[in-house]
Amino acid sequence: MRRVDAGEIDALLPQTQCTRCGHDGCLPYAQAVSAGTAQINRCPPGGAALIAQLATLTGQAPLPLDASCGVEAPARLAWIDPTACIGCARCLPPCPVDAILGAQRQLHTVMDSWCTGCELCLPACPVDCIHMVERPATAPAPGAAENRARYGEHQGRRERAAQARALELAQLKDCAAAGEGPTA
Repeated sequence: MRRVDAGEIDALLPQTQCTRCGHDGCLPYAQAVSAGTAQINRCPPGGAALIAQLATLTGQAPLPLDASCGVEAPARLAWIDPTACIGCARCLPPCPVDAILGAQRQLHTVMDSWCTGCELCLPACPVDCIHMVERPATAPAPGAAENRARYGEHQGRRERAAQARALELAQLKDCAAAGEGPTA
């Protein structure tokens, strides 16, 4: 195996951020492959074509897709059954590219052109109203560059929200310690 920079590996990955490889996203998987701690056959969305590209890049023999990570399948996307959605909004945080639109107690919908088919929204739904459907020809899958950019934006929003919440909690603790009430 030839040592390859994680950036070169990440550039080949589909950027679905599905975590089926056992890592928290495509870049951590690329870093693990680069470090030699993960095999090149753990990306179901990339399938055999990606495995062949990674084998060529790393100088390894191609391997069959690791069945513990899932199976290679046609591109799919999430669909929310409007008759079953209760508007709980639990599907919003796990979507790595913010492809699900909705608000608390409102019907949610999936932007087909953004959905990576990662399936991370499925376990979050308490009423099982989210279903994976085959991606229609009229709704092509987003490209890796788009997915990477949207994932970066999603992560940035999550980090800013966590920082804002930590600041708010620190202010509340300071107020409580000083015997003051919260300020608006």
